[in-house]
Amino acid sequence: MSTIIANTRRALKEDAQDIAVVHDEAWNNAYSGMVPHQALSRMIRRRDAAWWADAITRKTVILVVEINNKIVGYATLGRNRVKTLPFDGEIYEIYLLPEYQGIGLGTKLFIAARSELVRRGLKGTVVWALEDNHPALSFYKNAGGREIAEGKENFDGKDLQKVAFSWN
Repeated sequence: MSTIIANTRRALKEDAQDIAVVHDEAWNNAYSGMVPHQALSRMIRRRDAAWWADAITRKTVILVVEINNKIVGYATLGRNRVKTLPFDGEIYEIYLLPEYQGIGLGTKLFIAARSELVRRGLKGTVVWALEDNHPALSFYKNAGGREIAEGKENFDGKDLQKVAFSWN
């Protein structure tokens, strides 16, 4: 019998390549067929290892979840970007490698991200998800999120609806 150790921690600059791999695989898995192909390809290419290393150097708050020292997911978070919503904190992204989804690691990362927001003195959390991303919507609903706002994102001329979830 072997023990699997799951750990969440703050990203380090040397994690940039691994985060870029998670980003590529997770975004392709989540958004292929939803976001126009060229727009999705551009967004993925833009966030290469150098981009992630720069983000970490700039002190962007990035958490990773790892299994036996292998990074399998990440979250980015900070101040809420939509000032009309009465929440201080926002989780901008949570992504896992597809083969690690559905086993509780997203929840572990989500809880760590919310705890980090609280540690930083940010009250309340908001998360946005594309309306067509049914796994994400289910995840946030199951985590107790309340739908509080709607919006849209434009990808190469295609408008996609998005939904905001909140937690106090």
